[in-house]
Amino acid sequence: MEMTLQERLDKLLKAYSHRYDIERDVEVPGGHYAAAATFFLRDENYLILRNKVLSATEQYDYSYFYLTEHLTAEELRRQIDLSLQTGMSRIHPHREHMSSFVTLVILADVIDPEAKKLLKKTRFHKNFRLALHGWMEYHIAAMECSTNSFLSNPAGKEARKLLEANFASGKE
Repeated sequence: MEMTLQERLDKLLKAYSHRYDIERDVEVPGGHYAAAATFFLRDENYLILRNKVLSATEQYDYSYFYLTEHLTAEELRRQIDLSLQTGMSRIHPHREHMSSFVTLVILADVIDPEAKKLLKKTRFHKNFRLALHGWMEYHIAAMECSTNSFLSNPAGKEARKLLEANFASGKE
C-alpha cells in the first residue's frame, strides 16, 4: 500500500523528533509549511567551576518541511527564497555562535526535470564577521515519491541520507 505525503511526513517527523523540537502547520511571513523542526546545541568548557566559562559554541538547525503533489522549478525557487528568508531571520550571530543550518525538506509526488537541476545546483553560504561570529549554510533535500528517488544540493547530503534511511525501498 502506497503511503500518502502526510503519512510520509509523520514518519519523517518521528525520526527528527529525537533531536529536534517539532512544530506542525507553521505559518511564516509569505507562506506556510507542513512542519518545522528546530535543533539547538550549546557546548561549554569550564575552568574549575561551572560559572567560569572558558569558551562556548552554539549550533542551530532550522528545518522546514514542504509537501506538494507536483514541484515545478518556479515553485521550488519560491520555496527556496521563503525558507532562506525565514531561516535567516532566526539566525542571530554573536561571539559564541559557531554555525547555523537552514534546511528545506521536500516531499513531492512528481518533480519536474528543471526543478531537479535547480535543486542540485542551489548553494548558499554566509560568514558572519569573517566567520568570527560563525557561519550559515543552506541545505535542501527532496524525495520524489512516484519514483522513490532522492535528491539534494551538495550541502544537503545528511538530510538526503535521513530521507533514504526512512523511505528507501523495503523500509516503508
